Amino acid sequence: MKPFLSYTDEVKKALTEGLPVVALESTIISHGMPYPQNVEMALEVEQIIRDQGAIPATIGIMNGVIKIGLTREELEEFATNPYVEKVSRRDLPAVVASGKIGATTVAATMIAAKLAGIAVFATGGIGGVHRGGEVSMDISADLTELAQSDVAVVCAGVKSILDIGRTLEYLETQGVPVLGYQTSDFPSFFARESGFGVDVTCQTAEEAAQLLHTKWALGLQGGAVIANPVPTGYAMAFHEIEQVIVQALNDADEQQIAGKAVTPFLLNALKERTGGASLATNIALVKHNAFVAAEIAIAYSALKTTHQLA
Repeated sequence: MKPFLSYTDEVKKALTEGLPVVALESTIISHGMPYPQNVEMALEVEQIIRDQGAIPATIGIMNGVIKIGLTREELEEFATNPYVEKVSRRDLPAVVASGKIGATTVAATMIAAKLAGIAVFATGGIGGVHRGGEVSMDISADLTELAQSDVAVVCAGVKSILDIGRTLEYLETQGVPVLGYQTSDFPSFFARESGFGVDVTCQTAEEAAQLLHTKWALGLQGGAVIANPVPTGYAMAFHEIEQVIVQALNDADEQQIAGKAVTPFLLNALKERTGGASLATNIALVKHNAFVAAEIAIAYSALKTTHQLA
């Protein structure tokens, strides 16, 4: 893998010394938020992780390599370049081979994190089964990646523009555990609840780390979803945001928006329809996920060290 991976000095030192590292995706920067909020968010999230005592590793593709950690200048490039490709598992070899610039989705970030030896990844929300997916078969590669890459994903649930119930059923079929961090309700990104539950509730980072360590020590392949609700002060009412989502989905259908363009279109439509409130919620939940992910990464790192010394 060495020819395909490149590290910042900070991340390389942390991985060499066995320090806790948290992976971060780059699609949220290039396709998830407008400029300059996207780069401001990226820098703040990295600092939150450092303040907790872990090392951030924002992942992206540039010049034929997968970068494990991005410099300030590279973050600006991802935030402003209109030609950044959105990269999932299917797209990864083509974008690396071509030398193009590519932002990693949840699935691609999980792949890169696994290759680099990073066990914990913080994002906003994971992809899932799209509404009407039982007909269109539109199912995010994030879900199949969770079934095969040993990386824990701290998120605010699945994006509420998706079919949450079918997404959870798919994760169950794939054997992916869904942990609720200090909650028994599965969050729905903008809201703290969705009407669905989680498989197990973890009250502390140590509990979550112990479950992850046990899962992988048993040889059970694949990751885990650690569902972390948006902070109360930024949470939106589930039924109110649901009405806005339905309107935005109707707009997407009328304008024949499809494929990779759907999620950015819907997120932008929600921002406009909520007067910017959904963007503030999005930024708040990403920061909170980074905070929790850092705690879990630290606890997991300590647990691994203890077992290696035993």
